[in-house]
Amino acid sequence: ATTGLTLKTWYYCLCGCCWALRPRYKRLVDNIFPEDPEDGLVKANMEKLTFFALSAPEKLDRIAAYLSERLTRELNRHRYGYVCIAMEAMEQLLLACHCQSINLLVESFLSTLRLLLEADKPHLHILATSSFVKFANIEEDTPSYHRSYDFFVSRFSEMCHSEHEDLDIQNKIRVSGIRGLQGVVRKTVDDELQVNIWEPRHMEQIVPALLVNLQQHTHTSRYAHTHVESPAEQTEVCFRELLSRAAYGHITNAIRPVLMHLDSHSLWEGRSFAVQCFQIIMYSIQSQHSHLVIQQLLGHLDANSKSPASVRAGIVEVLSEAAVIEATGSVGPTVLEVFNTLLRQLRQSVDYQLTGYYDNTGKRETTSAEEKTLQDGVIKTIGSFANTLPIYQRSEVMLFIMGKIPVPGIYPALGSLEGSRMIQVMLLKSLLQVSERYESCNLLTALPSSFLEPLLSFTLMEDPEIRLLVLSILTSLIDRRHNAARLTAASVMFDVSVLELKEDRCSRQDNLFIRKNAQRLYRHVYLTCKEESSGRGHYQALVTLLAVLSVELANEEVVVDLIRLVLALQELALSPHECLSVFNRCGVHAVCAAFLNLLSQLGPPPPFHLHITQVKTKCVLPQGELMVDETFLFVQSKICEALTGSSYSAHTERFNTPYTPQLTGTHTHTHTLYSLVFSLDLFLRSISVSVDTLGGVEEEERRRRMQVVERFQTAPFEEIAAHCGTSLLQSKLDQVFDLIIRPPPSPSGHSPPRSTPLYGIKFPDLCVY
Repeated sequence: ATTGLTLKTWYYCLCGCCWALRPRYKRLVDNIFPEDPEDGLVKANMEKLTFFALSAPEKLDRIAAYLSERLTRELNRHRYGYVCIAMEAMEQLLLACHCQSINLLVESFLSTLRLLLEADKPHLHILATSSFVKFANIEEDTPSYHRSYDFFVSRFSEMCHSEHEDLDIQNKIRVSGIRGLQGVVRKTVDDELQVNIWEPRHMEQIVPALLVNLQQHTHTSRYAHTHVESPAEQTEVCFRELLSRAAYGHITNAIRPVLMHLDSHSLWEGRSFAVQCFQIIMYSIQSQHSHLVIQQLLGHLDANSKSPASVRAGIVEVLSEAAVIEATGSVGPTVLEVFNTLLRQLRQSVDYQLTGYYDNTGKRETTSAEEKTLQDGVIKTIGSFANTLPIYQRSEVMLFIMGKIPVPGIYPALGSLEGSRMIQVMLLKSLLQVSERYESCNLLTALPSSFLEPLLSFTLMEDPEIRLLVLSILTSLIDRRHNAARLTAASVMFDVSVLELKEDRCSRQDNLFIRKNAQRLYRHVYLTCKEESSGRGHYQALVTLLAVLSVELANEEVVVDLIRLVLALQELALSPHECLSVFNRCGVHAVCAAFLNLLSQLGPPPPFHLHITQVKTKCVLPQGELMVDETFLFVQSKICEALTGSSYSAHTERFNTPYTPQLTGTHTHTHTLYSLVFSLDLFLRSISVSVDTLGGVEEEERRRRMQVVERFQTAPFEEIAAHCGTSLLQSKLDQVFDLIIRPPPSPSGHSPPRSTPLYGIKFPDLCVY
């Protein structure tokens, strides 16, 4: 017993002597650990250790290494309480010993964190992440050339995907992983000497890890009863911070993983999550970089041109929402390329709709309903993009879209006739989207001849939907006071007090516009009323167009011309020579009555309004066969008499000449050319017909030819172009020129070949009359 006691005493004495001989920094480190780990860090001894570290900063690396050694030892013994104490001590040293000396601590600190993150205990992962976040918030003045965060990016991203069986623990691990990634971003994004966090290899780990948790926004209710922050909320904060720090050259690397994630998880079809992602992106990035996101989305849309309609529709919807957010108008340097891509998608969708397949192999089927949804989305997106542009660029966009619309007889047919018609409808709907919010003080710039002429040509198309779209586009461009919506219920009892009327006279630009284009507009209104396929919507649109013209552009001369036009329409409805149904005739009469009622309240003298009112009060539907009594008609003489003595009297002599559709300017020349071509065509046919054939021509054929001749003599160029193709015209022109410029025979009987045709020779200006 005596010997045992002596040995024990000698053991303690020896340990005491060895402990006293140990370096001071080790003794200070050992003193911060209590006998019971539940007592926590010994604060008094921690203060001594901190003071020593500040007094002897050259010992910091040794202190950190020994602390790391102690932590590793306790970790291997599963004494996790002491592990937490060691991490707390390292954190306090980091916070106290910053600036130039912090690099002495960091390497040991990061190696310790790696050790904890590699363990299989979730609470150690959370502890390590919390320490890393505190470290990330420390601003360092001295750069580090050898520090690497690749492991932390990978490990924190892996934590974001945690599938722990305990939902609460899973939630804590994911939130810790997200905060860890946020710490990595803060620590590296502004330091060029650190690892480039924007490299694809890092972004392809960080972005999907964030998006996986952002998808849980619909499941956040399960955390509502707890005080734990949901992964989705923390993810959005981190994602916004990441994007807000992205410079111009980093946007592509940040957005590409988003697109890849949405593709691989089929999230375009759900749409709501994809829209949410890009709303966060567009609101977080710097506004001057927003066009880069748009360009990537457009490129992705092209890359998915052979994907199902639901995928394409999802991308288009995201584009539309992104355009709404991008209110600065910076679509980028290639504005028209945006619209070119969208219009290309429209054409492609029409092809898919007609064939029933969205690939070239004929294996992947699509439906008309799916393609129609996509087409509506593209049209909406075109309008969204146009609304972000300044006025002058919207004009360019409208001209660009107009140039893409296939015109029969001028541009080659695109596939089938039905395909061309569908493209025309889609592009006109796109034009309507752009024009509905187009506001311009000068109609000469809003409706230049290069745009107005081809647009009006579509009022002569047989398709009623196309004609209605054209009327709506015209109305929206002329209607600068937004009265069209108030005129949707216009009738013979309409009250103009609901309209916003202009208080000043027409500007010089407006007068120039109406003087230049009035007859053209009136003529197309008149010809539209002659179409048998017009419905209620067409007549309502005509009333609205005429009303908008009278509000926006009317002066005394214009009012008189509008009245002349209406009287001519009334005669049109009464004419027995017109092939109009009872419905069409009633529709034209309704247009006349509704418009004159509205016009009589806008400025003409009271006698004019009295005459209109008297005619309206006499209107009673007849019994049996529809017969229009003269008392139900507006009388030119009474209207002229009502305007006498007013400011309109200077123009009343114009009533002496009934309105007839007129050809103006370019239309006259093209009309003459087509009349000449067609007459020559008849001549060419006549010289090739034998006497026997001439004798056998039937009366019906002769009448048909006379109708065709009359049509070419009186119809405008657009109508002719709408009913004949380019190939027919070109072949006839070739025959005409061949007859006209054929050289005379030579004395030898052979005609010398001409290297350059006569019409291709450029004569001096003095020789040209």
